[in-house]
Amino acid sequence: MQTSAAMREYLAEIYRLQQDNPTVSTTTLAERLNVSAPAVPRMLKRLKSAGFVKHIPYQGVELTELGTKEALLEIRRHRILEVFLVQIMGFSWDETHEHADALGHGLNDTLTQRMAEMTNFPTRCPHGEPIPNEQGEMPDLNDISIINLGVGQKGTISRVRTNEPEKLRYFASLQLVPGTKFEIVGRAPFNGPMRLRIDQEEVVLGIELTKSLWVIRSTANT
Repeated sequence: MQTSAAMREYLAEIYRLQQDNPTVSTTTLAERLNVSAPAVPRMLKRLKSAGFVKHIPYQGVELTELGTKEALLEIRRHRILEVFLVQIMGFSWDETHEHADALGHGLNDTLTQRMAEMTNFPTRCPHGEPIPNEQGEMPDLNDISIINLGVGQKGTISRVRTNEPEKLRYFASLQLVPGTKFEIVGRAPFNGPMRLRIDQEEVVLGIELTKSLWVIRSTANT
């Protein structure tokens, strides 16, 4: 069976949702893809027939090994397109996800490879998310959510894990982008706000925003 653009879109979204939960419900998938609830079971039936997903009773669906590879190839196309939109076309990082969704339906491997060449074979998208290789393999990651760090710890922002334009613009205004170094100088208890030092400036973030920041922790001698 030939994999359609819609099938690839579903697989990529299931992969993203599985980063937070091993199985994905039809309701969650419908909400994320902005499609009607009846449309999801029909597509999942096609994906199951193709060997891309399996159903877990009373829980939802999860990708098979074949489905994971196909999902990662689609994510590769999407993230390379996002880099192309920023580097070549001059879009800002808060605009790329929506445009990449719209343009990605017609994207094939030949166009993806040419865009990769034109952007010097990127390994991360503009938001810091890793780009799978041509074999559909994700590189090993060693970053963690910033909420796992305590006061006095330092690090470098590796990923900003949101596609919401308003949040991305706000993060950019605070210089909280991939590659930025920080130190945690304060943290309220019970999931309260976190205070970060960026260069000589201090910023305060609530728990919902800190959840989007993934970082590489500095070692004691750096």
